[in-house]
Amino acid sequence: MLSHEDQIVAAIRQIIRAVDLHSRQLFDVHGMTGPQLAVLQEAKRLGPTSPTSLARAVHLSQATVTGILKRLERRLLIDRQPSPDDRRSVLVSITDKGQAILEASPSLLQDRFRNSLSSLEEWERLQILATMQRVAMLMDADNLDASPHLTPGDIRAVLDPAVLDPAVPDSVSSDAAAPGDLASNDTDNNSEASA
Repeated sequence: MLSHEDQIVAAIRQIIRAVDLHSRQLFDVHGMTGPQLAVLQEAKRLGPTSPTSLARAVHLSQATVTGILKRLERRLLIDRQPSPDDRRSVLVSITDKGQAILEASPSLLQDRFRNSLSSLEEWERLQILATMQRVAMLMDADNLDASPHLTPGDIRAVLDPAVLDPAVPDSVSSDAAAPGDLASNDTDNNSEASA
């Protein structure tokens, strides 16, 4: 029989594996990372919008979202056009191809998790919150800045770069989270828990 401590560590590992498996499946089946899908979803929801507004909506840094937008634009999933109000700025819009990808893609893991959480009583949600905050503190992670995205570190580091996108050599430059982003496979900086 495992000690309580070992059972807790095993439960944390199960959570990590669930996030990793979901992210791998999303990437393998749809060629998308969680943060890319989140940005695409928000681009659809917001309609033509600025990259800054998208970054705020998905709780990722501007640098992270800029890298994601470059990748989505290369795949013709979004379009960037000069703003009619200010020619120095651009507006991001989802394309028909991007819309088709969204229709074929699964929901983000955190969306399904939030739905499950919302079905619990408030006292249960508060108990889980307090416990998770305590776990973060015990792991010296309570002071890390984090956004509400459930994605692992850069999964592409374990993949053959040629599998990613042979037509786009710099697709190997990962979408790793910028400091301040919770989870990102989608930035041009360091990944702390990958968005």
